[in-house]
Amino acid sequence: MDWTALSVSLRLSALTCLLLLPVGLWLGRALALSRFRGRALCEALVALPLVMPPTVLGFYLMQAFGVQAPFGAFWQSLTGGGLNFTFTGILLASLVANLPFAVQPIQRAFETIPPNLREAAWCSGLSPSQTLWRIELPLVWPGLVSALALTFAHTLGEFGVILMVGGAIEGETRTLAIAIYDRVQAFDESGAAVMSAMLLLVSFLTIGVVYGLAGRRRWRRG
Repeated sequence: MDWTALSVSLRLSALTCLLLLPVGLWLGRALALSRFRGRALCEALVALPLVMPPTVLGFYLMQAFGVQAPFGAFWQSLTGGGLNFTFTGILLASLVANLPFAVQPIQRAFETIPPNLREAAWCSGLSPSQTLWRIELPLVWPGLVSALALTFAHTLGEFGVILMVGGAIEGETRTLAIAIYDRVQAFDESGAAVMSAMLLLVSFLTIGVVYGLAGRRRWRRG
């Protein structure tokens, strides 16, 4: 086991979940409740990382993070450093790549809440913010847990985007998925097998959590 690479992967996954949860909550709720022109385009942009090849997404992000690009130049003027081949760079790339995993489960959860439930809460004197915290969030928590589980597992196993943006710098951008690739390249199949088993276990547990929550919701409805 490459413990340094595992540490980088766990830190990246945890920060991605922490930063994407409020974004996913706000955007998922807005897409579920709002009807506006261009809504389909917004949903398509959110889902784009699901169908775009990771290396293609990583290439465009690498270009956007470069000092010649507007965003990369702005970041360098703000912080004095670049984004490519840094942990901050792969974190920003991870936020983009995992956006649909954070938004879509929360959006689907909010879509299951009957509109008259919110109206009843408002008629009872609750403000929109009180309705969100007291009524809506307790009902959509399975969607929140699913979003966190999917985001964490996908970040832990992400390869193409991270490699394009961050390379494989020890202790900085070399994640567990990249370490597996390096072990295979070095013909260390036993080491690659151990780390692959770790990712396989995490993926299996994640799918178990998601399907378990989905089954529980169906059981309650029935």
